[in-house]
Amino acid sequence: MKTIVIATLLFCWGAAQPLFSQVSFPSFLEGTWKVDNKEQYEQWDRINEHELKGLSYTLKNGQKIVSEYLKLTKIKDKVVYTALVIGQNHGKEVNFELSYQDSTYSFINEAHDFPNYIRYTPVATDRLHIVVEGKSGRARSFYASRIAPTTTEGNPNYDQELAKKLGADDYGMKSYIFVLLKTGENKTTDKQFINECFKGHMENINRLVKNGQLIVAGPFGKNDDNFRGLFILNNMASTDAAKHILENDPAIKNGLLEASFYPWYGSAALAEYLSQVDKIWKKQH
Repeated sequence: MKTIVIATLLFCWGAAQPLFSQVSFPSFLEGTWKVDNKEQYEQWDRINEHELKGLSYTLKNGQKIVSEYLKLTKIKDKVVYTALVIGQNHGKEVNFELSYQDSTYSFINEAHDFPNYIRYTPVATDRLHIVVEGKSGRARSFYASRIAPTTTEGNPNYDQELAKKLGADDYGMKSYIFVLLKTGENKTTDKQFINECFKGHMENINRLVKNGQLIVAGPFGKNDDNFRGLFILNNMASTDAAKHILENDPAIKNGLLEASFYPWYGSAALAEYLSQVDKIWKKQH
């Protein structure tokens, strides 16, 4: 498994023995944290009392460049920190479990190559000392401060109810799964089989749209890369969840299409255009 690159903060504490039943959910991480003297940030948004979703990013020329998608989830008596690093670990998530000792919170994964421990020690209400460490003793240490939240003063049009409904963060953004569809390895010329598979493919698309899980779908024009189409999937907990809802799509299942999955960060308002779709077409495909 490739090393997780900590481009920004990854919040946790201590290397204690797991004391999960004594550790409360680290909801104090909610907010946006900035590493001292660097344009590196980690942002956590509350989903509910048992889950935070976050992302690590840098700012370059005013543009946000996301490096990791993060999640904190309380599962029974454990708190699990999940990191999905863009371009690493074959697109798979890496889990760390929370432990607590001496005012330090630790997310621990002994089996990972690096890091094995991500330690967070609060030194003030809006101040953290973070240590990212491997079993070999290799470590990085830095401080981070919580920065002031975005206020409505910067946007007189801000609609709190709409932002909440759409699952928007403070920037009006949210995480999606981007699916790239390419020509698959099945080169059959059986027209009846192909037609049946793509009929089922369209039925699956309509079902996902109805469920609010698919918000963008469309074909590419002719190209040299065998790109056939794309999906943007909404409200997906992980890439594995996205793969699960497409695994029975007949065109994908039978190898006529090949799907690749990527975390994607975009406007939370993207789904709003769907309410207008049935008002603008004259002919069905």
